[in-house]
Amino acid sequence: MAWFYSALDIGPPPVQILDVTGPLEVSSSAPGYEVQLGNPGPDRCLQTNRGVSLTGATPIEEITGPIDTLIITGGPGAETNVYDEVFISWIAEAAARSRRVASICIGAFLLGAAGLLDDKAAVTHWLFCDRLAKEFPRVTVRPEPIYLKDGAVYTSAGITAGIELCLALVEEDHGHQIALNVARFLVMFLVRPGAQAQHSHMLLRQAVTSKPLRELQVWMLENLREDLTVEKLADRLGMSARQFTRVCLRETKMNPGQFVDRMRVEAAQQLIDSSSMGLKEVADTSGFPSAVLSCGFLG
Repeated sequence: MAWFYSALDIGPPPVQILDVTGPLEVSSSAPGYEVQLGNPGPDRCLQTNRGVSLTGATPIEEITGPIDTLIITGGPGAETNVYDEVFISWIAEAAARSRRVASICIGAFLLGAAGLLDDKAAVTHWLFCDRLAKEFPRVTVRPEPIYLKDGAVYTSAGITAGIELCLALVEEDHGHQIALNVARFLVMFLVRPGAQAQHSHMLLRQAVTSKPLRELQVWMLENLREDLTVEKLADRLGMSARQFTRVCLRETKMNPGQFVDRMRVEAAQQLIDSSSMGLKEVADTSGFPSAVLSCGFLG
């Protein structure tokens, strides 16, 4: 699949449906992107792993000309180590006329088969990392990150990590604020840095968080410089301070003060990883009163 400004989104059927629709949602929520859905076969629909067919697909032999971003998705069709040689050859050829190439989840195996990961660092779903390393020994497989960039090649971990990779591409094209606006529209907690671990404790807490608290997280992220007291946060949810404290403890296993500190730490870590800000500016942007204090939190 490839997309973004002239992007193509494609994978071997049946594809993991969220590997396709997640990136499509990101691109449709950001400005200036034109997405084309591709199909390795002759049909104009793409079969998914959930029995739903995505219409409007273009057979790959009809896809010519430059591609801005080529995205190869995963799913059951990519789980075997027996690959369609015609499709693999097409991926290699299409990559040569693409500004950048990305894989979602086990779509990394197709990039590996096309030789696009040789002598590069890559990631895939944690369950398949060992197999990727064994099958493609020239690839440096890093099992921890949610996504990786090595040159013009991007790889991501399982399923929802593909959404975060695409948010990173939006940020690359349009800046942090636009990516943050898209994340907010999708009610995502945070535009996470790729170096964050697949087994993230915050991600696990996020999975059991109620929608109002998730929306509060987004608001907090955009207002980290404010004095985020228990009373102020509780008021945004229409709760008493005592009720909000109980909800916060139940949903995040942290009290409100710890929750605010954790968000500031993760925001600071992201800025350190993805920007050229100095420590004082990182501390101020993340809501810490001083660079010294932020250093203490970040260890």
